[in-house]
Amino acid sequence: MRLKAPRIAPLSNEEMSEEQKQMMGERFDRNAIFNVFRTIARAPKAYKAFMHWGGYILSGRNDLSARDRELVILRAGYNWKSGYEWAQHVVIGKEAGLTDEEVERIKAGPDADGWSAIDAAMLQATDELTSDAFITDATWARLSDLTDKQKMDLVMTVGQYTQVSMMLNSFGVQLDEGLTLDPDLDGRS
Repeated sequence: MRLKAPRIAPLSNEEMSEEQKQMMGERFDRNAIFNVFRTIARAPKAYKAFMHWGGYILSGRNDLSARDRELVILRAGYNWKSGYEWAQHVVIGKEAGLTDEEVERIKAGPDADGWSAIDAAMLQATDELTSDAFITDATWARLSDLTDKQKMDLVMTVGQYTQVSMMLNSFGVQLDEGLTLDPDLDGRS
């Protein structure tokens, strides 16, 4: 987490217009709206576009397996020092098959012992994208076990979660109830 308090406060239920409540759908009815959604909903048109594209990234239409997708999302969130992103996706990543050991090892990066060749290559590609917005030829070659569509989805997933991390960090979105801030990402000011 970069900030102790939000710069842009998440909408309370009372502040939401009927349009915003409808955008939240079942989440509103269950009162299970994450702070990220409550914050982005302050810009309804952006929220709708964000949910459409994010829905693709987190769906079966993304050709990365759920585990591989979460591997690169967590690495991107960690690289961008996004405590909120990390906390949310640790839960999702474990549901997708990542182990506690793997989640911890993601922080150490692609050179940590224990990764398969393809896991290390995907982590390396994520590091290159989050540092230079480009996958080198050497790393691209290491991704040869992936289809072209999977390589495209890897780049688009890292791009999406780069944007998400920037919003979360800059808007000061605070953790939702039940999430734990990783001490390695506690840089709050």
